[in-house]
Amino acid sequence: MLYSLILLQAAAPSAPTSSLMTGILPIVLMIAIFYFLVFMPMRRQQRNQKEMVKSLQNGQTVLTTGGIIGTIVAVNDDTLILRIKPDNLKLQVSRNSVTSLVTAEDQVVKK
Repeated sequence: MLYSLILLQAAAPSAPTSSLMTGILPIVLMIAIFYFLVFMPMRRQQRNQKEMVKSLQNGQTVLTTGGIIGTIVAVNDDTLILRIKPDNLKLQVSRNSVTSLVTAEDQVVKK
């Protein structure tokens, strides 16, 4: 019996290295999957948002973070001047407050 305990103790040091790899490998795989499913799409979306904000021009209809829909009248360095219907009210907003472009299909005319 003592002999079998000694043999088990002698064989034990090789086991922790393999269990260490089997313990770390799933964690590394989960981090990689999380990166590809969460961070890459988020980066792509931020890059597209930056490109859209840089390419804003007069006459485009935009939606702001506050929910205001307006047509761009003037483009400055950091700001835009929007014309808001129906009263043709003009607002100055930050470029970064624009969330998306509004197409003609998205606009709903209420009478």
